[in-house]
Amino acid sequence: MTPINVAFLISSTVMFIAAASAAKIWALSNNSLAWLTLTLGLYTVGNLIMLRLIRDVGMGIALSLSAVVQLLAVNLVALFIFGERVGPLQGAGLILAIIAVAMISLPRAP
Repeated sequence: MTPINVAFLISSTVMFIAAASAAKIWALSNNSLAWLTLTLGLYTVGNLIMLRLIRDVGMGIALSLSAVVQLLAVNLVALFIFGERVGPLQGAGLILAIIAVAMISLPRAP
């Protein structure tokens, strides 16, 4: 992946994590229309960025990397911002996800 594609991946992840956080706040609110609108807008921007990434690196790699990076990032936000906890089995899954990102990111064999 080129540096610009890494930037797209990071940007989309930021958008999706912000959207997930807004969704959590919306769920805790009294169905606030403002939080719902913000959530939908952030998810839309994140998906538009992902479309460019899919075009550049392919659907399989783009969506796999995005899913795993978001999995890790959303768990960090849930843990440190919203005070949620990760159990031992979920922790093992996160470690496996890190290994998966490393394996997906390796260059193809000739």
